[in-house]
Amino acid sequence: MLTPTHHLGRLFVLALIAGSAFLLQRQNAYSQDRVSSDGQSERLLNFENDILPVLSRYGCNSSGCHGKAEGQNGFKLSVFGFDPEADYIALVMEGRGRRVFPAVPDQSLLLQKICGSMPHGGGIRLEKTRPEYSTLRDWIASGMRFGTKEDPRIVKIDLSPAERQLPFSGEQQLNVVATYSDGKTSDVTALAQFQSNNYGLASVDASGLVTIGQSAGTVAVMATYLGHVDTFRILIPRPDAIEAYPDLPENNFIDTYVNRRLQQLNILPSAGCNDAEFLRRVYLDIIGTLPTVDEAKSFLSDTHPDRRSMLVDQLLQRPEYADYWALKWSDLLRVNRRELGHKRAFEYYNWIRRSCAENKPLDQFVRELLLAEGPMTDVPAANFYKVVDKPDKMASAVSQIFLGVRIECAQCHHHPFDRWSQTDFYGMQAFFNQVSFKTSMRGEIIQATGNAKTLHPRTGQEVFAHALNTQMPDTSLATDPRKMLVDWMTANDNPMFAHNLANRMWAHFMGLGLVEPVDDFRVTNPPSNPELLDALAKSFVEKRFDVKNLIRTITSSLAYQRSGTVNNTNSTDEQNYSRFLFKQLEAEVLLDAVCQTTGVEEKFRFVPKGGRAIQLWDSNAEHYLLKIFGRPVRATACDCERISEPTVSQVLHVLNSPEIQSKLSHQAGRLVALQKDYSQDEPLVEQLYLTFFSRRPTESEQQVAVNFIKSQSDRQQATEDLAWSMLNSLEFLFNH
Repeated sequence: MLTPTHHLGRLFVLALIAGSAFLLQRQNAYSQDRVSSDGQSERLLNFENDILPVLSRYGCNSSGCHGKAEGQNGFKLSVFGFDPEADYIALVMEGRGRRVFPAVPDQSLLLQKICGSMPHGGGIRLEKTRPEYSTLRDWIASGMRFGTKEDPRIVKIDLSPAERQLPFSGEQQLNVVATYSDGKTSDVTALAQFQSNNYGLASVDASGLVTIGQSAGTVAVMATYLGHVDTFRILIPRPDAIEAYPDLPENNFIDTYVNRRLQQLNILPSAGCNDAEFLRRVYLDIIGTLPTVDEAKSFLSDTHPDRRSMLVDQLLQRPEYADYWALKWSDLLRVNRRELGHKRAFEYYNWIRRSCAENKPLDQFVRELLLAEGPMTDVPAANFYKVVDKPDKMASAVSQIFLGVRIECAQCHHHPFDRWSQTDFYGMQAFFNQVSFKTSMRGEIIQATGNAKTLHPRTGQEVFAHALNTQMPDTSLATDPRKMLVDWMTANDNPMFAHNLANRMWAHFMGLGLVEPVDDFRVTNPPSNPELLDALAKSFVEKRFDVKNLIRTITSSLAYQRSGTVNNTNSTDEQNYSRFLFKQLEAEVLLDAVCQTTGVEEKFRFVPKGGRAIQLWDSNAEHYLLKIFGRPVRATACDCERISEPTVSQVLHVLNSPEIQSKLSHQAGRLVALQKDYSQDEPLVEQLYLTFFSRRPTESEQQVAVNFIKSQSDRQQATEDLAWSMLNSLEFLFNH
């Protein structure tokens, strides 16, 4: 039975709908007859074309103001104006009509708040002298027209200039022109929003003025207006031109593209790394493990001209290779014991590790993962659908991991920095709506059956499965739509899949992706060296998505084999691979390195004795060092879950950890054995350097260390102190 309150609520909603329809009809009829004094038709103000850009430009519909989920002080707008009709009703019809007052426009609550005539939590957003204020006022005075389907719509924006070379401290004013469906154009620079993809290289203010910093490189500045985006690309060379730029050597196509960009930027690359640097670097990058003393001695004494490529081939066959890369894929694919349970998480991990061990082509790997069907015991890859358990999450995770595209925000509104709309998001979600689980005599089964519809949340219309940047079909697919998605994704002519995976591999080995962040490919975040990324992706496709071949290609390049030592041209360069960047060891790799160098194992839960941290399939296994050094909890598909930047807690832990100290002083550990086996100080110091740094000490390092040992009364304590100082050094804690 309805109460009087319910009746009043119904009446209010009906009145609101009726009033809104009447107002729209009255305004549109009024505006169609409007002419100027010279008899020419005036440009009719349109809510979507003229008012929403003002609200967006001044932050009214941002998530920090009226665009947040609950609105602000009773006034709610859609985030970034993705729902114009709802925004129009909120502004014109809600709040008892107080927000706009066409009889006396200046008394409208909207205008009084926005210009500061009345107290406003967001402060003064718009001065009365601004033309945007006049636009709002004129729109209110003219009857607050919403617009009709016949009104011109924006079809694109053009940002000019499109690209330029600019010097240090240079400036460039950008101009944004919108093109409408009737062919007319309008300068919308004042209402466009701008953003740089690297504020260290170039900043941009609200008016579109770009200011260049003091570092060479490439940078992109984005402009967005009513859901449309365009990009301005800048090349920033060093101011000191190199008159006779040398002919740089090249090992493969990677060096061709890297060297070409360095020459454009007036940057000289660092010299090549020595064998000891390459040895440690490639061990950590390929198998996440330090070389032993014997392995280091063997390689450093090798004189074969192809010793580096031979070493890479050897490492690719080691069991640690599968351990290490299974760990990395388990992070992205969320092998999570708390979500899956012990047995299923272990089976899921084992499938990933077997795939890495047999060098399964990545297109086949993805096909098996996404098309998993049948009893869960037969298809452990299906656990992906258990941990990512809803169609919308599946769409987001698959796009982010395998295409490098973040579409999650398009679930609620048009992507603010890219071309993806809500239709694009729900088109991806539709591929997974049929995925479900059922019980059977053989246990739980994953299946893709039924004909679950995907409805657009705003329009209510059905959205059929279609991949990103493709045309939506007219009907739903009769078969499992995931097959179409995987076929499209792994096709040789699909740049998204190959570019994303090649970029991920490049970022791992080089310390910085050609696109950063690695899972944020978009029009407004172009690669720093697009020709190089195209070449890497092309090679990856031609070699049938062979991961080991891609590793060989990257590690054989001179770009990878450069020293980390800077010269006077590349000291500030962190983008163009003119030198090798320092990379902090991942949490698991660091813990294994501590255990290996001290000779004292760590015992992990669910892992047999002697197991290593890179073999941990359970991301929830408790360990303090792993926690503070950024091991991910595998709650999302974002690569950013793993912390790669050093923190004060990390430094303090390595300096003061009683666990590390106990390993250094362990009576069955390596340091006690070394001190006993080498009675002479010189060979003892050499063994310590080979153990911790995979190299022999220089003459000065040898002398300092020997003098320190001789100055101490307790030789064992001196050995531990020396080892402790090595373990706390940047040379040990970073890959370089």
